[in-house]
Parts: sequence; C-alpha cells; structure tokens
Amino acid sequence: MNPFTAELIGTMLMILLGNGVVANVVLKDTKGNNSGWIVITTAWALAVFVGVTVAGPVSGAHLNPAVSIGLAVAGKFSWDLVPTYIAAQFLGAMLGAFLVWLFNKDHFAITEDGGAKLACFSTGPAIRNTFSNLISEIIGTFVLVFVIFHFSDPSIALNADPTAKVGLGSVGALPVTLLVWAIGLSLGGTTGYAINPARDLGPRIMHAILPVKGSSDWGYAWIPVAGPILGCIIAAVLYGILK
Repeated sequence: MNPFTAELIGTMLMILLGNGVVANVVLKDTKGNNSGWIVITTAWALAVFVGVTVAGPVSGAHLNPAVSIGLAVAGKFSWDLVPTYIAAQFLGAMLGAFLVWLFNKDHFAITEDGGAKLACFSTGPAIRNTFSNLISEIIGTFVLVFVIFHFSDPSIALNADPTAKVGLGSVGALPVTLLVWAIGLSLGGTTGYAINPARDLGPRIMHAILPVKGSSDWGYAWIPVAGPILGCIIAAVLYGILK
C-alpha cells in the first residue's frame, strides 16, 4: 500500500458504498427502493468513513481533488503530490462506479427512468439553474474543506510528557463522517452535494461507457467540477487569512 493505491482503493470503496445506496434507493425492485433521502445521506457518510479508515493511515485519505487542492493552497500539502492523488481518486471513482453497475446490473436492466439510473453514478440539480447550482456546490465544498482545516488530534496531558498525543485509530474517521452527513442533510437537496470532482465526473464517464441507457447530462457536468474547486480555494484562502 502506498499513497496512490490508498487513494484509489479508498475512493473506490467510498463510491461503491455511496453510489451503491443511491442504486438501492432509486432502482426498480431493490429491497431498499424508495427508502428516502435519510438513507442516502446516512450511507454516504458511512461510505466516507469506510474510505477514510482504509486510506487514512497511508495517504491521509483525501479521496477528493477538492481536499487535495485545498490543502495545497493552504500550504498543508505538497503541490507535487496533487496530480498523483487526483489521478488515483479519479481511477478509484471510476472503478467504484463500475462495481455499482456490476452489482446492480439486473436492476439497471429493468429500470426505465434514465434520470434514476444516472443518479446512481452522478449528481444532478433538483431545479436546473446554472448560477444557483454552482453556488450550491461552492458553498457545500467550502463547508467541507474549511471544517476539515479545523479538525484537531486529541491530546492528553501526561506527567512525563505533557505534549504527548493519544490517537483514536479508525475512530479518527468519525469527524469527517459526521461532517459529510451534516452537509448531505442540510445542503444536499439542491444538487445532490457532489462536493468532489472525482466523485461526480469519474462515475459520469463510466455511465457514458457502460451499457446504461440514457443521457449522461454533459451540459451539467462542469458544475460539480468547477464548484468544488472554487469552494476549496475560497476555504483555503479564508483559512489562511484567519489562522
């Protein structure tokens, strides 16, 4: 395991479980059909937990180009590593999307709603308005990255070493899990809270490649890429000003 494979596998697992819950809710005749938004947002948060748990010890578990770029803008991550991380994230997202299709292949075949099938891969607006949709993605990603900047490790004062740190192990993935859950519940209703260019564009490419009938909505595809990038930059700049 190295940072590239950690980001690839972590992102793959996140997309498999995150887009997997969408498939379970929207595809025809699944056990979870029509189980609702709370199921989707909860499982997406837990999907992030799984991805971060696997990748965190090796790569820091960015799993998102917006996180990598935001950390680099803030001076917390080397720009030299950004292309490698982004490549791994996109490949992982594409592989995860393929596994979602493979897992639910029979249900894709009997689902007639093209929009529902696309939702199992990528996000889309509840009300199509370019400016509003872009603002939604900017704000959602701003919250994600700005709050991540303020995560801190737990510490405990010890007589021998007052500065000693005490780690949480895999439970350290819980803060970002709760953060993504909160964003989904509060800010996800307008665009489906992509807040991650790889999470949206990688699976959208797979939707276009795989034998899934329906439009991939390329006219909208730039918004969940540009919005998160702008949001992460704004978060990094404001963090730099306020720290």
